[in-house]
Amino acid sequence: MRGADADAGGAAGGADGHGDPGGGGTAAAVAGGAPRVARAPHGPGPGGDAVPAARRPGIQPHIFALSVPFPTPLEAEIAHGSLAPDAEPHQRAVGKDLTVSGCILAVRWKAEDSRLLRISIINFLDQLSLVVQTMQRFGPPVSR
Repeated sequence: MRGADADAGGAAGGADGHGDPGGGGTAAAVAGGAPRVARAPHGPGPGGDAVPAARRPGIQPHIFALSVPFPTPLEAEIAHGSLAPDAEPHQRAVGKDLTVSGCILAVRWKAEDSRLLRISIINFLDQLSLVVQTMQRFGPPVSR
């Protein structure tokens, strides 16, 4: 009885005070001879993560790149000028870079949280759609 209780108590509390949030799974694994793995405490937080993704070691950022072709370099510059001023709502969590090369508007996102990346891309595509529709409605730009 002492051995089973010691194993279960050691697994639930862990040598460093961290345990399995589910309880029994680790105790059964430890009793079966599997090595113990220290886990970070997992508490309820936004998105269910106790430790923000930006602070977790070993997490690779998600990168998404989009190239939007325009009929002329001037139209690409106009789109860039219309879309660039919109600041990213989560500037510390999502990086967005817009560049123009000839007729191509290139956009590159980098984020560690895939949900925030998805939201940023969707918002950008909505804004891009509005810019393109406006440019189509008013016709090709006139050079100055």
